[in-house]
Amino acid sequence: MTDYRNEFLPLTPAEVAQRGWTEIDFLLITGDAYVDHPSFGTAIIGRVLEAKGYRVAILSQPNWRNLDNFRQFGQPRLGIMINAGNIDSMVAHYTAAKKKRSDDAYSPGGKAGFRPDRALIVYTNRAREAFPQTPIIVGGLEASLRRFAHYDYWQDDVRQSVLFDCGADLLSFGMGENQTIQIADRLAQGESIDTITDVLGTCYISATPIEGCFLPSYEDVCRDKKQYAKAARMELDEQDHIRGKRLIQKHGNRFLVQNPPMPPLTTDELDWVYSLPYMRYYHPSYEAVGGVPAIEEVEFSITHNRGCFGACNFCSLAFHQGRFISCRSEQSVLDEAKRLTQNPRFKGYIHDVGGPTANFRFPACRQQLKNGLCKGKKCLAPTPCKNLIADHQEYLAMLRKLRAIPKVKKVFIRSGIRFDYLMADQNDTFFKELVAHHISGQLKVAPEHCSAAVLDAMGKPHIETYLAFQQKYYAINHQLKQKQYLVPYLMSSHPGSRLQDAVELALFLKQNHLRPQQVQDFYPTPGTISTAMFYTELDPYALQPIFVPKTPEQKAAQRAMLQYFRPENQEVVRRALLSIGRKDLIGNGEKCLVPPAKHTAVHNSSKFAKKPNKKAGNQWNPKKGKK
Repeated sequence: MTDYRNEFLPLTPAEVAQRGWTEIDFLLITGDAYVDHPSFGTAIIGRVLEAKGYRVAILSQPNWRNLDNFRQFGQPRLGIMINAGNIDSMVAHYTAAKKKRSDDAYSPGGKAGFRPDRALIVYTNRAREAFPQTPIIVGGLEASLRRFAHYDYWQDDVRQSVLFDCGADLLSFGMGENQTIQIADRLAQGESIDTITDVLGTCYISATPIEGCFLPSYEDVCRDKKQYAKAARMELDEQDHIRGKRLIQKHGNRFLVQNPPMPPLTTDELDWVYSLPYMRYYHPSYEAVGGVPAIEEVEFSITHNRGCFGACNFCSLAFHQGRFISCRSEQSVLDEAKRLTQNPRFKGYIHDVGGPTANFRFPACRQQLKNGLCKGKKCLAPTPCKNLIADHQEYLAMLRKLRAIPKVKKVFIRSGIRFDYLMADQNDTFFKELVAHHISGQLKVAPEHCSAAVLDAMGKPHIETYLAFQQKYYAINHQLKQKQYLVPYLMSSHPGSRLQDAVELALFLKQNHLRPQQVQDFYPTPGTISTAMFYTELDPYALQPIFVPKTPEQKAAQRAMLQYFRPENQEVVRRALLSIGRKDLIGNGEKCLVPPAKHTAVHNSSKFAKKPNKKAGNQWNPKKGKK
């Protein structure tokens, strides 16, 4: 087999011709710029297909208004595989406040506008027009999270499975390597795409019902929010490769069928995937416009694991990668690090050795290996499960060897330390070496909130765990004569968060001398339990009502409360405090959040006693923050 190491996969017909090909086997269409790095799904799938002997071309961010753009490589011999990019295209385009973004880290020059809204649907429909008879398989995050009927925040309504909207033959959910290999091999053997309905980790549409676990139908979840909440719970509960069932959801007179999940890659399989000849950089055609910003964080980072048993309710990882931890071998990680040192751009710093959660190397407990993950329970929240195995020895041994590699000056950990898992480890050797060797001045961690009710809704540990971690972190820094800080990630307006909870968090921040410069509003993205809470105003597990801050005014008040110290937020905070009877927090005392308002004397005469003028701002306007 020809070794194409030191070459990108073909991005143009000219690059296909340079390889001496007269046709391609698979066309990979993506909503991102082409970055040949294993942090990008298109790169992984493209390299996996190439390694199996298939001829692959990349169609990156095609002009969806021009059908000829989709036909430039000719008709692929076997099939077309489509993803919207590394993140959902609507998240890429809009903020949590539904405002249009002006930048896009996954596009050339970091500029927005290179892909359409709902890119998966648009690309697939255009590809079908271009090649009506060619098999089409969709995958990636947008496909994975929208595979069932789902609430769409931007439309503020429930949409049917994306498979019905895009019209693809198959949908691959999860990371997708083994699904891709099986589908490609069966197509190459001459099998019709219509008969490839038994691959694990895929969804397809059936004209007739088949055996499996039936979810509430699309019509049911549109009509009844309790049915939506039940469906969301069932979908996540069966996202388990050991005990997960086939799921069926009726849409009109047809049926969405989800096969059980594909097992996570084994260590040997992961090692193979990460050994493939990635260029670890963006395609040179983007150089003239400034490259692709998304490479900056990951170029000199190493992924050592997949999956996350933390399973926060607002995070899509549990529904995409799953909660089961799989990891690469130590030797595979060390080999990748050595390759990094040969890169002329390498300055001696490995920016990260992590994954969804950096300090997970094993499944949470031994029972998971046989029985899968527990339904309706979390391994770490609200407190660690009694069966949890918290052990950093293997991760620490690997980090020590990475630090010893010639030309490596520093090995950082930036992708997120799960502090509650760290605190569950009775051996604090890793904690000490983390502080001593793997932090660049500050460590980012995610307590998210301090209210127990909100943290329960988030699926996070209570704040006492974070406080104990914080105390130990600063004590170790003091022992090592280091001056490093913690940067806590915080979230406002998550389901379950009342204004009183936001005030509690503001007081916590003041007590701990924290002034967050950035606050993330809860963003209801498809496929999460928190999004189900947002839409239904029910807890999907208890099926009990939960308060949800939804209006712009409610959201603005909670966001302002977390940054009460900013002058432009003070009037919003004052009015919010008065609305819940917390006048005691307005003043100049140490325990107060904001000073009193400055009043201007007005004569009470007929000249000034006019009717209220709403346009002048008599009512509280949280955007303007004034009367």
